[in-house]
Amino acid sequence: MVSFQPTEEQQLIRDTVAAFSREQIRPLARESDESGQIPSGLVQHAWELGLVQSPIPETFGGAGEVPSALTGTLVCEELGWGDLSIALHLLAPRLVIQPVLALGTTTQQQQVFSAYTGQHFTAGTAAIVEPRFGFDVNELATTATPQANDFILNGTKCFVPLAAEAQHILVYARMNDGLSAFIVPRGTPGLTVSEREKNMGLKAVATYELTFDNCRVPATSRLAGSLAPLLNRSRVALASLAVGVARAAFEYARDYAKERRAFGSAIAQKQAIAFMLAEMALEIDAARLLTWEAAWKIDAGQDTVAGTGPVSGATRESCIAKNYAASMALKVTDNALQVLGGHGYIRDHLVELWLRNARGFVTLEGLAIL
Repeated sequence: MVSFQPTEEQQLIRDTVAAFSREQIRPLARESDESGQIPSGLVQHAWELGLVQSPIPETFGGAGEVPSALTGTLVCEELGWGDLSIALHLLAPRLVIQPVLALGTTTQQQQVFSAYTGQHFTAGTAAIVEPRFGFDVNELATTATPQANDFILNGTKCFVPLAAEAQHILVYARMNDGLSAFIVPRGTPGLTVSEREKNMGLKAVATYELTFDNCRVPATSRLAGSLAPLLNRSRVALASLAVGVARAAFEYARDYAKERRAFGSAIAQKQAIAFMLAEMALEIDAARLLTWEAAWKIDAGQDTVAGTGPVSGATRESCIAKNYAASMALKVTDNALQVLGGHGYIRDHLVELWLRNARGFVTLEGLAIL
């Protein structure tokens, strides 16, 4: 069953990331949102912590740590608490590293991992979301057509983080036999990276629209195996980030309500405010527990049953966790803004930033992975 007590190693990782978020990320959240740029020193510091490249095997120059979804939820929540845009930027290379680690051949791993074991941050990303109404990751419009020893990619993607500087882009596309993913190196002919997108939230992380026009990649670029476990890990990562964003907004609103006085007493003592804060805390805990359960099932190998494809297990739980956490984050951040009243709408406080960022969870897929 799920344990509610982190191991000694997990607690150490959690404390380290929490301190990094508190001391390095949070103080730069507003500046990064306003400028649309994340300081290179912050990115480099995160790289040196090994949060991204640690699962790369030692034979390829990494630390060889076994990826744990539960540990990943703790890391993502703390990073999301610091700032969602910065968190997505820092975690972007894992969008390539984790899938290649899970499904890649030795040759693919050797080709890809060499770019992410250096001393400096190297961008990598994945292209999943498509700019159309009713987007469904299981019904992609982007296609991969086999031709001789190659595949021809055609389609359009959006919300692709760090695409302009990424060394590799993992492109999800539809084939006759289902969903597939392809490793597309930077500068591949037929791949066009449009200008940076202008989003309501997530303004600090650079996202782009990509166009694939008869983009030819070798057959050896295709990852073999089911992508369902990867999608599950992505959903849980986004759910954890949503919990972190909501927790940040709740804590800020709670502390504000304790200090803000009206008619001779703190507004936290007013029944309407107190009930609102209590409901926010309840929703955050519920979403966190759903996320932990999904992560635990991933670590227990409950993604698939041999011969039957995806089953209820981790797939069901990860979908529930992601959907619940997405709506929860929007509700909690909106309530936090209401607790602050008119102050919540101005940029002197971070709650309006958290609300704008939280709005994206209900529409975004695949921007993070455990």
